[in-house]
Amino acid sequence: MQVSIACTEHSLKGRNGEHGKPSTTSPGVVNAARAKFRTVAIIARSFGSFTPRHHISLKESTGKHTGMKYRNLGKSGLRVSCLGLGEYFFTYPVAEQLMTIAYENGVNLFDTAEVYAAGRAEIILGNIIKKKCWRRSSLVITTKLYWGGKLQLEYVDVVFANRPDSNTPMEEIVRAMTYVINQGMAMYWGTSRWTAMEITEAYSVARQFNLISPVCEQAEYHLFQREKVEVQLPELYHKIGVGAMTWSPLACGVITGKYENGIPESSRASMKSYQWLKDKILSEDGRKQQAKLKELSHIAEKLGCTLPQLAVAWCLRNEGVSSVLLGTSNPEQLTENLGAIQVLPKMTSHVVSEIDHILANRPNTKKDYRS
Repeated sequence: MQVSIACTEHSLKGRNGEHGKPSTTSPGVVNAARAKFRTVAIIARSFGSFTPRHHISLKESTGKHTGMKYRNLGKSGLRVSCLGLGEYFFTYPVAEQLMTIAYENGVNLFDTAEVYAAGRAEIILGNIIKKKCWRRSSLVITTKLYWGGKLQLEYVDVVFANRPDSNTPMEEIVRAMTYVINQGMAMYWGTSRWTAMEITEAYSVARQFNLISPVCEQAEYHLFQREKVEVQLPELYHKIGVGAMTWSPLACGVITGKYENGIPESSRASMKSYQWLKDKILSEDGRKQQAKLKELSHIAEKLGCTLPQLAVAWCLRNEGVSSVLLGTSNPEQLTENLGAIQVLPKMTSHVVSEIDHILANRPNTKKDYRS
């Protein structure tokens, strides 16, 4: 099922008459139109534009032309590609290349934020979508709100709230996000770097005051960062339906293996602003991680893939992860990382056990998240 949305922000606000007379549309009619617009848009995204036209599973489906997997975002009806593209600090030509490669490989999820590149990331994203004439219902756009920039879209699919400070009442955050959704600016809202306790509090506040609760948490997840996604978030998923959209599957490039023999001059860790990363890599724990990565590279070799592909596929094997955001900076990296889709079927329980044995950091969980 495909649903095209012709309704725009301009038409929701009312149109001038044939003779240029201003519209007298009442606020009630406008709100009703917004509500209808939001409902139709949610239906469109719940089916996704890359999913096959035959019956699909509500849990996961496969794009028959691209091989991309699609999963529900938490327990919501929003269908997202299991690999998404993070829009960070790209120049326009590079961003267009990356978005085109991602889109042609079945990616429908594009994540950005107002603070990325001081707002330019959102502007570039909007310009590329406009230039490519991609149907809006084929895209899932997520962002974070700060000072209120212009994304050139009638709405975003998910708006994320960064972790609240201790001075901000939870009720204010939930009411603000509910307002954003009720105004038609977003379809859903989620959290970013929130603790399990904070997410549970937001859910409780939403239930208490009949507000809208979050559907997703953006969390760091990779071979060396497992506790939150494998222990805390599954509990939240089963209790309140909050899913996981994870980021940094390669741990800021550490898992690529390029730091095995030190810090290359052209690497991110060689930059002054990333001194913390350099210190981490050169620490005792960092050296131990590099030794483990060397062992993991042998597993990747046996599976016929690269170490980054193995690392991304390892993240995807977790059934509680709705989507893994890729933060690549060039087309070659993106193409390589997208190849993790072909590695996913090879992530058997035996392979995962081998990886766990090498990592020796598997958290204690009630459920085994293996294929």
